[in-house]
Amino acid sequence: MVFATADLDKEAALLERRAVEATRTDQGVALTGNGVAIGLCTMGNDVPSPLETVEAAAVASLDHVVVRTPNPERAVAFYGGRLGLDLRLDRSKPKWGARLLFFRCGDLVVEIAHDLKKGVSDGPDHLWGLSWRVPDIAAAHARLTKAGLDVSEPRDGRRPGSQVCTVKNGTEGVPTILIGGVGRW
Repeated sequence: MVFATADLDKEAALLERRAVEATRTDQGVALTGNGVAIGLCTMGNDVPSPLETVEAAAVASLDHVVVRTPNPERAVAFYGGRLGLDLRLDRSKPKWGARLLFFRCGDLVVEIAHDLKKGVSDGPDHLWGLSWRVPDIAAAHARLTKAGLDVSEPRDGRRPGSQVCTVKNGTEGVPTILIGGVGRW
């Protein structure tokens, strides 16, 4: 997972003050967060927004990345306290069997998921899945199906007003959903 910043030196110094072990590389800064490889790079100013020219059936941007953790309090301390991401929501949903933590970073959400049935342990976190924004879920579904991918039928998402569909193959084993109707167009 790589985060862009306008001032790499400032962020590297902040990580050092927060006792986060990080290494400078040719590409930026590398660190490991409880098992998840994380990088910081310099933000480019010459990249046009993909939202200005996106076709209805195309992926517009990354909506959220999902990290599974066996230790949600450790995740809050690391992602919120040490990395400085903005914790927006912390909810336990017994009917889903999960505690979900949502951290905002720019226009992206880092979702931390904990399996309530497994209890808390000191095991490593791991990247688990991606959710991509699309302007029109039906058009995106049709395009991917026509391309030969196995994609579930669109269904209501957990976020009010959203619809999602699951991409079941062609993702290199990364759980992947498309999400539309999130009011960001």
